[in-house]
Amino acid sequence: MIARLTLIAIAALVTLDFAAAQNTGAVVGTATLPRDLTPWGMYQDADPVVKAVLIGLAVASMVTWTVWLTKTVDIVWSRRQIGVALRQLALAASMPEAVERLAGNQGEVRELLDAAAAEQQLSAGVASAEGIKERVASRLERIEAACARRIARGVGVLATIGATAPFVGLFGTVWGIMDSFIGISQANTTNLAVVAPGIAEALLATALGLVAAIPAVVIYNVFARMVAGYRAQLGDASAEVFRLVSRDLERGAVSSSGVTATSLSAVG
Repeated sequence: MIARLTLIAIAALVTLDFAAAQNTGAVVGTATLPRDLTPWGMYQDADPVVKAVLIGLAVASMVTWTVWLTKTVDIVWSRRQIGVALRQLALAASMPEAVERLAGNQGEVRELLDAAAAEQQLSAGVASAEGIKERVASRLERIEAACARRIARGVGVLATIGATAPFVGLFGTVWGIMDSFIGISQANTTNLAVVAPGIAEALLATALGLVAAIPAVVIYNVFARMVAGYRAQLGDASAEVFRLVSRDLERGAVSSSGVTATSLSAVG
């Protein structure tokens, strides 16, 4: 809608300029277009409000690419660590063996292992294996949630930039058009050269808004898929740790049953 109004305003100004030239018999030549119509030149000649809009959009674009770089490194590194730890867990037959295999790992999987081992130690002497499993599952679930929040931290700002940058650019467009019409009234002429700088600044604000918004939306969607993959890997690691705990508890139950049966046979 704003872009359509901009085009209508430009067309109306061109029509008025042409009509004025026909009535006077010559094109008004006193007003000339500015020499520097590069983005930097338009920024320097822009209204203070439009300058503030352009600066804000440039900062938003820098934030987008900074988040992209830092979060890409963070997510890729974390997923690689989890992948290596998962392969080690698959080779382990018990919790002590898993802890030994992951002795040099300081990532999320080691945190899951430490939490499960700590719960087993705190539950030593408890007869209910199901209760131990429930407490271990609760610990693992909370660690998964905390890791997911940590890995997704900073991604939400991309959604904010993608949603608001076009409207901020449109605000700069509206302000530039208003400034152009004010220039018409002050110059008391319909020559297009009077309003061309303001219209150029307005279109620059719209373009920069799109430059900030489009990469933010695309990168946000990419990160959403990467975070989902990370959470799936972390869920696999949590399930593997829980299986090791369950296996150790059942081994302990079988051993206790075997000792009891042997004692009863000896008494008999």
